[in-house]
Amino acid sequence: MIMFSAFDHLLINVPNIATANAEYSVLLGQPITANMVRLGNVDIRLQEVSQTTQPRLAALALQDKDLAPNEPRALDGGPRGIPLLHANSRDCAYHDDTPSDTGIYAVDHLVLQTADAQACIDLFRDQLGLRLALDQEMPEWGGRMLFFRLGKMTLEVIQNLDKPPPTDFFWGITFLCKNIDQTVASLDARGVVHSPIRKGRKPGTRVSTIKSHCLGLPTLLIGQ
Repeated sequence: MIMFSAFDHLLINVPNIATANAEYSVLLGQPITANMVRLGNVDIRLQEVSQTTQPRLAALALQDKDLAPNEPRALDGGPRGIPLLHANSRDCAYHDDTPSDTGIYAVDHLVLQTADAQACIDLFRDQLGLRLALDQEMPEWGGRMLFFRLGKMTLEVIQNLDKPPPTDFFWGITFLCKNIDQTVASLDARGVVHSPIRKGRKPGTRVSTIKSHCLGLPTLLIGQ
């Protein structure tokens, strides 16, 4: 079994790379270089796909130090066909000092919608070695939630029993900042639309839903 110590990158397919680069540069507070932005715990890679009508979270890559740099390969996504890669394009160290004009420095968690929570446990915990930090029933969300931890990032899996998706897919992303008041003030100055700050589910956190400059992807900001 390949031993993974961290996530490597998120791949986002977009219909227009220039527009996507411009949006994420404003939100994340740093330039997008070669269609990529480096955060403290994972890279985000943007890829223009002409057949794509709207941006989507296309794949999640786990870091594999046995691979040559920047040569990602497909990884078995189990019976649900979850789009996974393994790659070696960054060091596995966690950096909470990522330079950002908005104060966004890392990805807190990525959300995967599934129709089969047990298949996700079999894949992520038993086959890929991710730590299953929490497994809980969430009736208010319509089903079950799993939290897999790898390095300094979480993969949150939601199984909606009422409306199971026909195909598992990466649904949304939550960015991390240290001081949410300062970050929101910076986003205001940049013209980023967001919800009012509210109390987060995790004790001691506050969150805001990002409504623009997020490529149309469900996006949350979390901080203190």
